[in-house]
Amino acid sequence: MLAKGSEYWILGGGALTAFMGFFTPYAFVVMVLTLFLLLFFRDPERLSESHDATDVVSPADGRVLKIQDNQLSIFMNIHNVHVNRSPVDGEVIDIRYHKGGRLPAFHKESDKNERNSITIRTRLGNVVVTQISGAVIRRIVCYVKQNEILGRGQRIGMIRFGSRVDVALPSGYSFVVSRGQKVKAGKTTIAKLLIQGQVI
Repeated sequence: MLAKGSEYWILGGGALTAFMGFFTPYAFVVMVLTLFLLLFFRDPERLSESHDATDVVSPADGRVLKIQDNQLSIFMNIHNVHVNRSPVDGEVIDIRYHKGGRLPAFHKESDKNERNSITIRTRLGNVVVTQISGAVIRRIVCYVKQNEILGRGQRIGMIRFGSRVDVALPSGYSFVVSRGQKVKAGKTTIAKLLIQGQVI
């Protein structure tokens, strides 16, 4: 399965290859690029590893970049799936887009890059997912709209060509992943609810 809106990129590469002729050096380069786009825009089906409805799943594929207080950041490398997913069940109550810079997504100042923040209201408090663009092509795509009801693991958007996703949780949750760990969107459990100071 391919990500929503990727057809134009892939068809464009295929058309350019056909226009140049299949056996010219330039066509070979375009063919390789088209194959890369097919890989980049892949959007596999995912099932959560958890059956507990209160668990929070990863909103993105990649590596955990940092964990600070109630916020976790995930760095998405170029080879990762770039479709983002809702970490929880809830209602979209706010979407805010901000223009910004072009710093690499792993840079500590990348908070100033182009970003899109989606606030999801749950029965346990608000969860904020922030899509942050990288340095190459700044293009954040949001699939959801305000007042939409989301299911955990539902596709909410994508970021093209290198990026970062942050998730901020309400109090009462504890992260169960560590810095440097690989995670998968909609599948890996990243946080669990605390009851009387214990992870459940």
